Amino acid sequence: MMENETNAGLGTAEVAREHAPEELRGPAGTAMKQEERAELLAAGAAQELRSRWERIQTGFVDEPRRSVQEADALVAETTKQLAESFSRERAKLEQEWDRGDNVSTENLRIAFRRYRSFFDRLLAM
Repeated sequence: MMENETNAGLGTAEVAREHAPEELRGPAGTAMKQEERAELLAAGAAQELRSRWERIQTGFVDEPRRSVQEADALVAETTKQLAESFSRERAKLEQEWDRGDNVSTENLRIAFRRYRSFFDRLLAM
């Protein structure tokens, strides 16, 4: 059977997922297993953010309003750090492309996995 006949009735996303390498597929709309998630922040930075969250959470009993304000600020800071991380990664790839360098498929695969991991986590909320 020809590929076009095999893919009949499938949308572009389904066809792309079907033909993507296994490590890039990931089920649509489901969270990845913990071991499959790409790191979004350096381990030290992530631990620092978790520690700060725990301090904020502990303070909720005594000062709930202040804790909510601090939680808002921490979430905003974390979101900014994530956005900056992805921006730096994208800029690095674009610089390589602009110089005419061949970006390795492995580097692109890693970047793609990070985007997928981030996207899946956003939708899982």
